[in-house]
Amino acid sequence: MFPAPIAGQPGKENAYRIALLVSLTVWLLPILAVALTSMRSIEDLNKGDIWSLPRHPKLIENYADVLTNSAMPNFIFNSFLITVPSVIGTLALSAMAAFVLAKIHFPGRAVLLGVFIAGNLAPFQALMIPVRQFTIETLGIYDTHLALILFHTAFQTGFCTLLLHTFIRRVPEALIESARLDGVSEVRIFYKVVLPLIRPALAAAAVLVFTFVWNDFFWSLVLVQSDDVRPVTAGLQSLRGMWLASWHLISASAIIAAAPPVTVFFLMQRHFITGLTSGALSE
Repeated sequence: MFPAPIAGQPGKENAYRIALLVSLTVWLLPILAVALTSMRSIEDLNKGDIWSLPRHPKLIENYADVLTNSAMPNFIFNSFLITVPSVIGTLALSAMAAFVLAKIHFPGRAVLLGVFIAGNLAPFQALMIPVRQFTIETLGIYDTHLALILFHTAFQTGFCTLLLHTFIRRVPEALIESARLDGVSEVRIFYKVVLPLIRPALAAAAVLVFTFVWNDFFWSLVLVQSDDVRPVTAGLQSLRGMWLASWHLISASAIIAAAPPVTVFFLMQRHFITGLTSGALSE
């Protein structure tokens, strides 16, 4: 439970417990407030108390209202339609790029890896105008699912390539060379040797990319303007009326929107943790 430097030191262990409890409490308080608000009635909201238990809880009514009387189901469908292809495309491209950079020696591969790293350092705000104009004037895909899929795939590929490169470097070179001596092509080495060995890393990358793309809000506003294409993060604002904000419905929608990435994490938790911890081991 404790980091190695403080293990066996009661004073530091107790301080660690307290710091962990305080951090967890601070992190969970906003989520608790949103969860309580999602169960409140209009009367409870008008009283302005966000921390007390709802006096007239409307858990089923609020969530049913969101799913039946709003565009939330369409927003959720759009998010899946954008996120799933982005994850698949990102993993496919980054795995191949990481294999080439890690196991195939050619001039300039260190520079090319640096380009992938540099792409992750570019601020999104500086790219907003050129990316938007590129999707409108050059590609003609503005306000489509394809615009967000291509954008997320392109920008997440750099991060995943860097992540998977670390894992593929740990694949024994003797294993790769023996396959080459047996006449196995590089493509078959990649599919039959490398991919099975980095499955935990692929799972970790899949969870991270799914979370990043699903929770994206900035680019959902920049590249999309119609509700027919808008994902769930940007779609939440459509629940706000001109004169009145239905915070109980917005809170219920936020809980629904947060459920898929949380579910994906718990379903792949074992592989996710294995992938991250194995990547932390030294060669």
